Amino acid sequence: MSEADTTTDKIITDAMANPSPAKSLGDPGITPLSPTHIQQNDTDQVQSGPSFVVVVAIDFGTTSSGYAYAFTKEPECIHTMRRWEGGDPGVSNQKTPTTILLTPDRKFHSFGYAARDFYHDLDPSESKHWLYLEKFKMKLHTTANLSIDTDIHAANGKRVKALDIFAYALAFFKEQALKELSDQTGSEFDNNDVRWVITVPAIWKMPAKQFMREAAYKSGLVSRENPEQLIIALEPEAASIYCRKLRLHQMVDLGTQTTQNGFSPNENVGSGMTQAKEHARRNRQSRTFLVENVIGELWSELEEGDRYVVMDCGGGTVDLTVHQIRLPEGHLKELYKASGGPYGSIGVDYEFEKLLCKIFGQDFIDQFKLKRPAAWVDLMIAFESRKRAAAPDRTNPLNINLPFSFIDYYKKFRGHSVEHALRKSNVDFVKWSSQGMLRMSPDAMNTLFKPTVDHIIQHLTELFDKPEVSDIKFLFLVGGFAESALLQQAVQNMLQGRSRIIIPHDVGLTILKGAVLFGLDPSVIKVRRSPLTYGVGVLNRFVEGKHPPEKLLVKDGTRWCTDVFDTFISADQSVALGEMVKRSYTPAKPSQQVIVIHVYCSEKESVGFISQPGVRKCGTLRLDVSGTESTAARREIQTLMQFGDTEIRAMAVDVSTGRTVKASIDFLSH
Repeated sequence: MSEADTTTDKIITDAMANPSPAKSLGDPGITPLSPTHIQQNDTDQVQSGPSFVVVVAIDFGTTSSGYAYAFTKEPECIHTMRRWEGGDPGVSNQKTPTTILLTPDRKFHSFGYAARDFYHDLDPSESKHWLYLEKFKMKLHTTANLSIDTDIHAANGKRVKALDIFAYALAFFKEQALKELSDQTGSEFDNNDVRWVITVPAIWKMPAKQFMREAAYKSGLVSRENPEQLIIALEPEAASIYCRKLRLHQMVDLGTQTTQNGFSPNENVGSGMTQAKEHARRNRQSRTFLVENVIGELWSELEEGDRYVVMDCGGGTVDLTVHQIRLPEGHLKELYKASGGPYGSIGVDYEFEKLLCKIFGQDFIDQFKLKRPAAWVDLMIAFESRKRAAAPDRTNPLNINLPFSFIDYYKKFRGHSVEHALRKSNVDFVKWSSQGMLRMSPDAMNTLFKPTVDHIIQHLTELFDKPEVSDIKFLFLVGGFAESALLQQAVQNMLQGRSRIIIPHDVGLTILKGAVLFGLDPSVIKVRRSPLTYGVGVLNRFVEGKHPPEKLLVKDGTRWCTDVFDTFISADQSVALGEMVKRSYTPAKPSQQVIVIHVYCSEKESVGFISQPGVRKCGTLRLDVSGTESTAARREIQTLMQFGDTEIRAMAVDVSTGRTVKASIDFLSH
């Protein structure tokens, strides 16, 4: 069949929300013309547009957040944000907890340590009216039909709009960063001179990425008229970009450090990190990191085509990316679509909560969280610092302070003491110490880590079994959870020396610094893999024997096959940066003002029909053709979709007039 034939053989159908467009097809909406893939040259890639004075990256984490920046005139100097007030024992406070406090009338009050400390100091009778939120980022990953109206719960059980909370947080970072930039430059810093970068997990689906962008618009970080002022960066990609710049003194190599110090691997899992933390602490005073503009020493060992894995272990998710190096510029190419899951360090907190429920009863814990939310937060902070002290070779017990109100409330609730509950429960590795603490044996703590670490190791094992993921030279372990000696040892045991395991010194800031580098040069990642198959539903000429009879639709004497899935891009297909998928659509009636086309997606690589299992409607492509009326007999709207970036974008042109048509792809369910 020649190209000319195919043009007339496909008609797009767009019957809103009907299982099969054929059943209710008043008018087959739009006729697509020939599909083509066009690969743009790198020269077209240079985005003209405003030039920014500074790049500010916000690492909006599940458990902690922060920002860093670099001036475009000195890209090798990355400044991390000022030290935060407050801070916890045993936790380096380069970032601040992702916690937010709203007043009883739902106005923004404070963020981070300030929010936590203020909430903590409130009288319990007052605190139950205030809205305190933490660990809310995971909601974007776990909500199936995320929309602008999705709710999240505050500590007192009240519901608030997620979009408001995310917008408050971004507005807070905007204010902090602009204040710091103004102080540094000695004059009021203009937000229009900033390119903002927000990091998100690579495994997030499009709706969650779009949600972040909507929150940024709402917060005033950037305006809808200027979308390119904000870049969404993928966390493991950012880490990968930073890891390329590492010097040998800026990281710990889990494999080789053992031979230098003459220890057996197990004895030494944590000690390299201890030296690293000391090194980071000394560096922290300056808050300015010099990045080599040349490629780091580690990188000089990599040759064209070498592969490595970045494993980003955060509070909420674990994200894995497989990259291949392309010389001479050291550009990166993704070899396998991002993978991972909700296996972050908060999984350990949930296990601790389950343990408390086992000892004190689920009914008591639920009541305590609602009635004494500030004391519950205290208890989890106490657990956090002990959690960080867990190590494979630890022999002495870990003590966790129980807040006085916990002991007091339990006695009122149950009529007997906490000590009695511990004796009565069958949990033998948690004891009551005379100083009023829960005393956990190291084994007890390791048990709390086990489900989460097992998930991560299982995922890593499956990834390394994939053919695309053979011959991995390095595994970079980044993110806050990567500091866990228990996790490090588990990864070492799993890999058995197949790859070198590298941990950057300032492992919790790796993503932040990489995101700044990405903002300075977004074209460094040249090839990505599509996580899903995307396409639209069209009508094709019915072919006997090829098409199922139930898909037959006869219209004006022509036999059509309905529900055909017209694939834009397949799952795990590699897409170059700037590569476009081109489709042409024709309005059904000359008077039509808006064309709305449903976009479908699937995790399967090849899809025949939009009605197949596993295919779901995931978004809408909107073409606003008002004001572009023309005298041409048949209007052709040429649509270009870009899949090679961190977000999917669409643009469109009316071919007869050459005028731009407003095009947008929306993934948030309304």
